[in-house]
Amino acid sequence: MDSPFFEQIFWGNSIKDYCVFAGILLFGVLFKKIISRLLSLLLFRLFKKFASAVKDDTFVSLLLQPIAFFISLCSYYLAINQLKHPLNVVLFGYAKQIEKTKETVHVTLGQAIDKVFLFLIILSVFWIILRIIDFIAHVLKFKASLTADRADDQLVPFLKELTKTIICFFGFFVLLGYVFEINVLTLITGLGIGGIAIALAAKESLENLIGSFTIFLDKPFTVGDVVKVDGVEGTIDKVGFRSTRLISPDKTTIVIPNRAMIDGVLENVTRREFRRVNFFIGITYETPAASIKEILAAVNTLLTEHPKTTDGFAVFDNFGDSALNIQVVYLVLQMPHSEFIRVKEEINFQLIRIVQEYGSDFAYPTQRVVGEEPPAAAATSAG
Repeated sequence: MDSPFFEQIFWGNSIKDYCVFAGILLFGVLFKKIISRLLSLLLFRLFKKFASAVKDDTFVSLLLQPIAFFISLCSYYLAINQLKHPLNVVLFGYAKQIEKTKETVHVTLGQAIDKVFLFLIILSVFWIILRIIDFIAHVLKFKASLTADRADDQLVPFLKELTKTIICFFGFFVLLGYVFEINVLTLITGLGIGGIAIALAAKESLENLIGSFTIFLDKPFTVGDVVKVDGVEGTIDKVGFRSTRLISPDKTTIVIPNRAMIDGVLENVTRREFRRVNFFIGITYETPAASIKEILAAVNTLLTEHPKTTDGFAVFDNFGDSALNIQVVYLVLQMPHSEFIRVKEEINFQLIRIVQEYGSDFAYPTQRVVGEEPPAAAATSAG
């Protein structure tokens, strides 16, 4: 307990230093929430005109945590710097080239703590900036929801991700320059030399990024549209930096790379005015030709007079293996999928009624066993 090192650490500071240290630390712990809320409200005044339709609680809830973290860091840093010891204790030394001569540079505990706090403070500042971007995107999304055009609903999340990605890259270079003392310009120049290798390594990511810009420029769909991409159907939920998110009819989330969205066969179901229905029904071979004509006439009348179909027709198409095949084709007016299948169901029931009403029935695969002699010959020989 009487060692010089112990005395240097614990007794190298005055009572005043300890009191100031404890006071700043206590102040930061007790009042960080109050101060962070006040700073959030003051900062909200800058966006008051822009976000007049949004309550300040949304802004405060987004910024409360990062500002409180920033205040805590500042209070801890100020408190620790009130102590002279052990901040001047040397941790390690290293050789550094200074004007053609190598000199030994000693790193103290205080300098190491400065770097750690500088790193965390820069992170907290960029955290606050990212939260502000989230709030701006929230306001823009609210304003976009008030317009009839759905393209802006799609554009806001994309611009939000793009801006946050740029801010993160900028923050990364700030950390390299101020904390690790790396010459950022030299680093960027070096990256330019290796740019081709990086581009080849990130080929798919770049293609997806270009695909996202193509989607926004060409506008083959917007958020809320129902699309089919190479047989995959879903409602567009979000167009991101790398991929597009769809919600399938059974509420499954489907993620498709943007490159596939623009390279694949894409069908925008929402933008078509009609949905085409095309199928075959098979009736029994025992149906007389006159009955077939009556069935076709009744089906054509049904498709013509139905209020939700157009351009419908039915024709005797071909002779199948087990049935006489009738092709039924009609267009249904654009409507929600649940209503669309109800229309199909209604017409299917009407088709069953018509076929049975005219003395026929639906065929199914059958086989007939044929004897060695025809039935007529067998009856004659038996007589």
